[in-house]
Amino acid sequence: MDCPNTRDLQFLITDGESFFHEERRDLEHKLEYPEKGVLYYRLTNSDPAGRYRIIKDVITDPHSSVFLMATKIEVPDEALRKKLRVYALLAPHIKGLGQHNSAWCTDVHGHRLFHASRDGNHMAFGAAPDFTRRSAGFVGFTDGWQDLADNFRMDWEFDQAEDGNIALTGEIDLSHGLEFIVAAAFGRSLQSASTKLLQSLSVPFEQHRLTYVKQWKRTWPTESALGDSTGDGGHTARLSRMILLAHEDKVYPGALVASMSIPWGETKGDTDLGGYHLVWTRDLVKSASALLASGQTATPLRSLIWLGCMQSPDGDVPQNSWINGDAYWHGKQLDEVAAPILLAWRLRQANALGLFDPCVMVARAARYLVLHGPVTGQERWEENSGYAPSTLASIIAALGCAAELADPCTDAKAVSFILDYADWLSAHVEEWTATTQGELVPGKPRHYIRINPADPDKPDVYSDPDTAMIQLANGGGLHPARNVVSLEFLDLVRLGVRDALDPLVVDSVAVADAVLKRDLPQGPCWRRYNDDGYGQKADGSAFDGTGVGRCWPLLTGERGHYELAAGRDPMPYIRAMENFANEGGMLPEQVWDEPDLSEARMFKGAPTGSAMPLCWAHAEYLSLVRSFKDRQIFDRMPHVYERYVRRRQQSRIEMWTLAHQTQRIHQGKTLRLISASPGLVRWSLDQWQTAQETPLSDSGLDCFFADLPLEKLPAGSRVVFTFRWNEQWTGRDHVVVVDGKEKGFN
Repeated sequence: MDCPNTRDLQFLITDGESFFHEERRDLEHKLEYPEKGVLYYRLTNSDPAGRYRIIKDVITDPHSSVFLMATKIEVPDEALRKKLRVYALLAPHIKGLGQHNSAWCTDVHGHRLFHASRDGNHMAFGAAPDFTRRSAGFVGFTDGWQDLADNFRMDWEFDQAEDGNIALTGEIDLSHGLEFIVAAAFGRSLQSASTKLLQSLSVPFEQHRLTYVKQWKRTWPTESALGDSTGDGGHTARLSRMILLAHEDKVYPGALVASMSIPWGETKGDTDLGGYHLVWTRDLVKSASALLASGQTATPLRSLIWLGCMQSPDGDVPQNSWINGDAYWHGKQLDEVAAPILLAWRLRQANALGLFDPCVMVARAARYLVLHGPVTGQERWEENSGYAPSTLASIIAALGCAAELADPCTDAKAVSFILDYADWLSAHVEEWTATTQGELVPGKPRHYIRINPADPDKPDVYSDPDTAMIQLANGGGLHPARNVVSLEFLDLVRLGVRDALDPLVVDSVAVADAVLKRDLPQGPCWRRYNDDGYGQKADGSAFDGTGVGRCWPLLTGERGHYELAAGRDPMPYIRAMENFANEGGMLPEQVWDEPDLSEARMFKGAPTGSAMPLCWAHAEYLSLVRSFKDRQIFDRMPHVYERYVRRRQQSRIEMWTLAHQTQRIHQGKTLRLISASPGLVRWSLDQWQTAQETPLSDSGLDCFFADLPLEKLPAGSRVVFTFRWNEQWTGRDHVVVVDGKEKGFN
């Protein structure tokens, strides 16, 4: 699923005398789903002048890696019917690259096929009836488009095109009628690919279709459908569920890629190997959780096990990876470390873990979060480091789930240790991520910010959300962090860490709406954050490293979740997301949110050149529909909500780790020093005139801690300490100052 092998496949049509049409550019398109709840496409592409239309039914062989397209051409005029010529044009991009492809015209068991290959991947391309003529050419020079555009006739028949950007042209045999099948098969050799191709073509298409439909219907959930909680009778919900299922790899079960698309792919070259057909743990867990919300349990469990096998022994996961687990980018995102814990808990709640025990995975992830939090190397948009509300929400909720999952896997000491750390995070969320000096909306100076920038490599530097400056990616510029906002804080509500009606949350929603919301013909939508540069340029041209961040339909879903949490109706947001889908029901990453630019084919509320479909968007829609059906947030952790909203759990301990070297603690608090290794802490309250030594105790989570009893010290007191690991003193002193009493997190 992370390895696209073709750029496109379309027909070229001509009468040999007066016109030449390229299917994708010159015809009018219509897409239908002939079977409810099945990824079976019918594409009808019509000549604007009404001279002919092409009807294509698209499926795959239910048992083999073969693409099948049954095609019928309707031509009312008998004279044109006799003159019409149709050519299949396919551009191989074997293993995701346009260059260094090779292809040959080959005959296998008397059938006239194409064979294309690169680097051990092979494709066989053919038709039934067989192509009458074939040509393998180089794109832009000797391809079929160049040939036919010249004089409406196929003059070239090249037997091979080696080591280049190639295109295959096959003339369709219409001598027996206007119905035929085009097929492409894939394998590790010509023998494999051609055998699959001919085996598939030996079975009537109708038989394949019936089996294909039957197999898709087997995936339907046994529980009641979600259609009554949608605005379109369940069409988008059914399609979203199928799209997520289709993005699961068939060789590495459980690996769900973010999208089969490449954002602005028409402008990308071979240097962008990844696109979105990679696995992001965050996106995978979003997709798996949405499938769970739709009633499907097998894929989410496979995904959890895939994550467990990919997770490093220290609990880390890659920023993103190929389906075999090899890292592609190497950023550190703490919400992705937390995400598998959330999925494990949801599966347990659904009684869907089977015989799989996630305790090792959960303990490793929890340990990593404690030792490396709370500053994330990248937030969920993968652009900045710091204290991010969404990331903190994920960590707090995940640790709350880890505490539940840990018992009886570990002892009560580990559970207490995990919850103490989560309580500490919750107690500091506002201090780290809310400004009191915001200038975006008059009368609302206190609100959550997008992120409070901080460097994980500078753990002893304090970052103040009121004064910090943030450098935005993609040409966004340098801004006061207090004046850059997003909807990410809504995860605090969604996961149960904060109340939807908390005054700070309410004010933050008002500020985000004022700055980021756009009222589009399809419904309300939100940009990621102000001054975002990731999106279609102002003139409608493609993002090329700079641009203007546009509205994201998935944010409409997140905003809808908030409305439900606040006791209001999310249906307008459900309908808006349905309206943002294209004709084929695909939800895009971004939509155009300015007046129409017809010359650039940008229309208000319609998809831009960003990724489509985006699995995260479809997952958000499915989750929102399920939440509306239940009249409660599907993703909310009840025990987290009970602890931090109903009981308003406070923190009695201040945490110090090598990753986050706290410099000040509130009066009346215990100072907890946490280490990855056992050892000894030596500490003093009088600048080493006297000193005490305290051994680091086992937390039960394969990390170690010592509590310094500073509760009774007056404000202004200082504690200095150092560590000994492996019989060696570190040679560095650390200082923590006691300041005034804490007022509580609200």
